[in-house]
Amino acid sequence: MNNTSSATQRPTRMRWVMFCLAFFTSWMLYVHRYAFALFKPAIKEEFGLDNVQLGLLDSGFSLFYSWSQFPIGMATDALGVRFILPILIIVWSLGLAMHAWAPSFGMLHGGRIALGIGQSAVLANISRVARNWFATPIRTTLQGLAGVAASRLGGVGASLIVGSLMLGYFGLQWRTAVYILAGIGIVHGIVFFVWFRNTPAEHPGVNDAEAKLLGDEKSSTVVEPAKADGEPAPKMSKLQLLRSLKPRALINLVCLNIQSILSTFADNIFSAWIPLFLFETYALKYKEMGFNWALPLLGGALGGFVGGALNDWIIRKTGNKRWTRSGVACFGKGMAAVVLFIAVIWWFDSPYVFCGFLFFVKLFGDMSLSTSWGVVTDIGGKATASVFAFNNSIAGIGSISAPIVYGFLSREFDWKVVFMTAGCAYILCAISWLFVNCTIPIVDESKETNETNV
Repeated sequence: MNNTSSATQRPTRMRWVMFCLAFFTSWMLYVHRYAFALFKPAIKEEFGLDNVQLGLLDSGFSLFYSWSQFPIGMATDALGVRFILPILIIVWSLGLAMHAWAPSFGMLHGGRIALGIGQSAVLANISRVARNWFATPIRTTLQGLAGVAASRLGGVGASLIVGSLMLGYFGLQWRTAVYILAGIGIVHGIVFFVWFRNTPAEHPGVNDAEAKLLGDEKSSTVVEPAKADGEPAPKMSKLQLLRSLKPRALINLVCLNIQSILSTFADNIFSAWIPLFLFETYALKYKEMGFNWALPLLGGALGGFVGGALNDWIIRKTGNKRWTRSGVACFGKGMAAVVLFIAVIWWFDSPYVFCGFLFFVKLFGDMSLSTSWGVVTDIGGKATASVFAFNNSIAGIGSISAPIVYGFLSREFDWKVVFMTAGCAYILCAISWLFVNCTIPIVDESKETNETNV
């Protein structure tokens, strides 16, 4: 390592390589996840299923996705992103490949379960990457890009690359497309393991200046906090972390969980049902279907960036983090509901205009997702990945129930009822954000500091 003083060094740029790895991981995560919605018309015909059965496939994914979140998130906090995340990428890619291999409806369920387990704590890992590798003044903006914008652009990639291009223009069979996507995922998992390190201090490509910029100074000698007798202080255990959780922090976490459930419930219509809706309502083919589905997903990508940037800008201007977070999220979810109701009531008969309105629904709706990432980082502290995973696992209540509800409503009533139901969920989500306080930490880290210095 260069011995030049960090004060005169130019920081290396390895943090941007880590950002790109995180961005591409989120992007590919959603390409693989959203692609299933494009395969639904073919799977429905091939296996003789109805919309409720298709919904059960999505619920199976969501159930194991949710159950696996917290334990894998805790494993990430204990073992590090570099060990856990590549394993998850390869597991979900193999699960995706099982979709194409599945000879029966039961085995198709197996593929959905494997995909759910593999994708379960990926965003929790990305949240941990953000805490260690993104500088604090721009952290929420970069989280919005690497988490929300990248994931929504992954949905766009699924709609345009998989739907319009691979299935539409080139006419590939859906199973062939699945195997191609799975192969790309396995390669990426290997590349991630080779390039990534858990902290700047561990990375050989990071100099002192960049490490100091990120608050993780490099040194050949690591100084541990010392006890009074001079012996190194023990690290705080998970049990000690849990003991420091206060009732006020628990109530705040529950409020965050409620908004996550409602948000996930509403968003399921966009992640899992739009292609089938366009096929059944307007008889659109893959080329048109992919383009129209891309519109709301592009809106979501823009919303992720706008939400993160708004959070950082307003916090810098006002210094009020608590009401900035809640205000941006409440406004976004409320506007999403208003625009969705207008679209359903007046523009439902025109697929192109209706999907144009959905662009703005997702733009407003996903402003709160960057806020949610920011809140988790604010309150999570050293347990950020665990808190993120716990919140995502509780949010699974929405993603497990929504496919069953939407499948039933679309079969027994019509798609208008489905969209109106999602709009009501947005309204309740907006209200719940008013009770989330990002200034209440889950873990009292001052207690940890005191205990390790006694």
